[in-house]
Amino acid sequence: MSRPPISADIAVRFAQIYKYDPAVERPTHRQLTAVFNRYGFDDVAPYDPSAESNPNKEIRVRRVLEAVRRQPRHARDVVDALLVDLRALDCFTNGSIGADVMTRLQTAFKAEGFELTEIGELRTAGPIDLSTGGRAALDEQLARLLKADDDPALALGAAKDLLEAVAKFVLDEIGWPYDSKDDFSKLWHFARERLGLLPQQAASGPAQKQVQQILQSAWAIASKVSEIRNAHGTGHGRTLPTGVTSEIAEMVVREACSVAELVLTTLDRQLGRRP
Repeated sequence: MSRPPISADIAVRFAQIYKYDPAVERPTHRQLTAVFNRYGFDDVAPYDPSAESNPNKEIRVRRVLEAVRRQPRHARDVVDALLVDLRALDCFTNGSIGADVMTRLQTAFKAEGFELTEIGELRTAGPIDLSTGGRAALDEQLARLLKADDDPALALGAAKDLLEAVAKFVLDEIGWPYDSKDDFSKLWHFARERLGLLPQQAASGPAQKQVQQILQSAWAIASKVSEIRNAHGTGHGRTLPTGVTSEIAEMVVREACSVAELVLTTLDRQLGRRP
């Protein structure tokens, strides 16, 4: 996931969704401004309600996305935020976006390695590179695994890869050194210790014992995902081991996702990214 979801073609095609039509509801100028301001593009296409003339929504979106193309660090964030507002109005499901506009936009995203679904969700096309994709790749893999039910063995392998990538991501984010030879258990111990998620680090209080047990169970799930993957996951024939049904495999994958979400949200809180 090394390329951002932005190009000159995407800027033009995305903006066409906002082409003025009095019969069609689209996000307001205020909502667009909120998105642009959030990621530092507020001065690219400003809108002043008191002014006699302003750029329309199509022009504003195109100008900002063209600016994003030149500074693509927040490309995924801006595109996702715009899609969220469009989905909130059911723009992708109520027929208000013309089939030709949608097809051209999907083609533009596909050229950059992304898939825009019919309901307005943006996904990486093909395998997700967890080693270089950063937080967006981790979140996208989480979303994929939570919906995966057609290949349990593949999902088990992907869950182990995700958990290992999450541990490395945490250590990178907090600046904690680790060696490329460190195994799964060592990486996860460092990550949990730095985040205060080891059982012995549970805060004292009436629920301390229960929290300790929960944290220990979370680690047990992560470690067993690794063990199952090493013996029977992706790269080992993609068949489930004897005694592991597809239902159990799906449950294990979902629990692994819960552990990953716990670690990532704890990291966000400690870095001030969430309350």
